[in-house]
Amino acid sequence: MAGTPRLTLPFLSVGQAQKEFTHNESLQTLDVLVSGAIEGQPLATPPTAPEVGSAYLVAGAATGAWAGRDDCVAAWTSGGWRFISPVEGMTLYERTSGTSATFRSGAWDIGTLFASSLRIDGLQVVGPQAAAIASPAGGSIVDVEARAALGALLATLREHGLIAS
Repeated sequence: MAGTPRLTLPFLSVGQAQKEFTHNESLQTLDVLVSGAIEGQPLATPPTAPEVGSAYLVAGAATGAWAGRDDCVAAWTSGGWRFISPVEGMTLYERTSGTSATFRSGAWDIGTLFASSLRIDGLQVVGPQAAAIASPAGGSIVDVEARAALGALLATLREHGLIAS
């Protein structure tokens, strides 16, 4: 095996000349991915004046120096662009929105959070979606304001996916 199985970081070989080159290449890749962050949404065109250390997601149908590198992480280094092919589950922080970008099922998924529940200070505040609740109707006394308030509350819960439609 010439490199690591997930990120293909190159191994040093016995008797290898210029081992520092191989080692430095691995460090460049790790620098991009360990606590990795991207500058924003995927781009099809490389930025004109990137800062050393900045990283981007390459969008589909990329042009220029990024042509043929769709879905890669493009990092600007002192030696130019370095491209890292994503692996399933790779997650990076997206600086502009404060969300994460995770490579799932062959594509970048930005801002989607998967969880079975949300807990704040140990208290579950959101869990699995509940069953549908019927909108208010019928009855012998009709309170229009109460029905409107309940209807609005149910609509909001449905909109947020907390109860089924």
